[in-house]
Amino acid sequence: MFISLFDVFKIGIGPSSSHTMGPMTAANRFLILLQSRYKKTEPLHLRVSLYGSLAFTGKGHATDTAICLGLLGLVPETLIPAEVPALLQNLQDKKKITFEESLTFNFNPEEDIIFDYSGPLDGHANGMIFSAFTLNGEELLKETYYSIGGGFVLSAKELKDSFKEDKKQKTDSKIPYPFSTADEMLEMGKASGLSIAQMKTENELSLKNAATLKRDVERIWNVMDDCVERGLNIDGELPGSLKVKRRAHDIYTKLQKEEQKNSVTPHICNEYLSVYAMAVNEENAANGQVVTAPTNGAAGVIPAVLKYYLDFVPGAKEEDIHCFLLTASAIGGLIKHNASISGAEVGCQGEVGSASAMAAAGLCAVMGGTNEQIENAAEIALEHHLGMTCDPVAGLVQIPCIERNGLGAVKAVTASSLALRGDGTHFVSLDNCVETMRQTGEDMSTRYKETSQGGLAVNIVEC
Repeated sequence: MFISLFDVFKIGIGPSSSHTMGPMTAANRFLILLQSRYKKTEPLHLRVSLYGSLAFTGKGHATDTAICLGLLGLVPETLIPAEVPALLQNLQDKKKITFEESLTFNFNPEEDIIFDYSGPLDGHANGMIFSAFTLNGEELLKETYYSIGGGFVLSAKELKDSFKEDKKQKTDSKIPYPFSTADEMLEMGKASGLSIAQMKTENELSLKNAATLKRDVERIWNVMDDCVERGLNIDGELPGSLKVKRRAHDIYTKLQKEEQKNSVTPHICNEYLSVYAMAVNEENAANGQVVTAPTNGAAGVIPAVLKYYLDFVPGAKEEDIHCFLLTASAIGGLIKHNASISGAEVGCQGEVGSASAMAAAGLCAVMGGTNEQIENAAEIALEHHLGMTCDPVAGLVQIPCIERNGLGAVKAVTASSLALRGDGTHFVSLDNCVETMRQTGEDMSTRYKETSQGGLAVNIVEC
């Protein structure tokens, strides 16, 4: 099994990797598929149906906007947010899209994006069906896609074949350390004498050269760090019906003033840690550029912990960024492979819980932890997010998501500290914890899995 660092950490836009980035990618894939299959110049008519969590919280997550942008030929990584309003206005006026002058189709978002509340499709909670018709109603092409979390998108066939493909990749690929469980990861580390980050590096180098790997990892961190800085320096109101006010800028300003007056509290590091995470998720809620880590809803945890390390830990070095992110991505890959990172599938334990585990592992690694201590740090962080629901108020990635990232970052640092104080031995393995998370998510009511039908989403008015 091998999931690249660049699959775990994707550059995109807010507010959601599964509900915004995934549908945009799916729409773009359908557009390209249609272009390859249909060579005539007559205009077509497109329709998109959303199911499960995409239907229930799609409006708050800008799923409809994302689909429009994907059908306009855009993808999350290269999208320029400032250009979006004009593109959407043009589509609203014309209700028609022309792609590369070879494909024209009628598309009225208000009528042709259907939020189907009948229930999820069989494959995953985040399902969508794209259909293309001639103007006289003849169906030309139909494709089902699933947004499975973290911006990953699979067609129905790909989802069906995924287990078979994973098995084939593990036995046939040239990946030198194809660990699919944490136990295998530790065994390979012992046999090779390499750290988790070193094994992950060797795996990545089977796909790209060292210079490219270094450049691409640095780009991921630069986008993360830029997101933190933007969030710390912008105030105002977040989009959406809740009219939530940004808080990161105000908190950050107060912390700086307290430092200047030498009146800081002993827990000031925790305050910076939390505000770094909140800054990222306020940017995510404002549809800004973020990095899935491993999702948009949990995008603040890893940048916050890494920035905390660089800002507050004596001896921290810029080159440690690579070790941190490589280690974190190894843990994220294991969780995704063996359970889920999708809030719509397992609740927020799969989003902020996974992010906290990844951040704890990364911090433990750069603090000199052994492979066993790193695995222990990830397990502690994930264990103490088990059962966490995903219940976004009004379907927006704001309450409780923004604060939750701050707390996930604090838990990650605490988990790393506990692991470093031990020798790596512990009762519950990371593999057992991941399996428990999967089972818990399976048992969890769909009301608590990103549908806004339970929890805070329905009780906020009464509080």
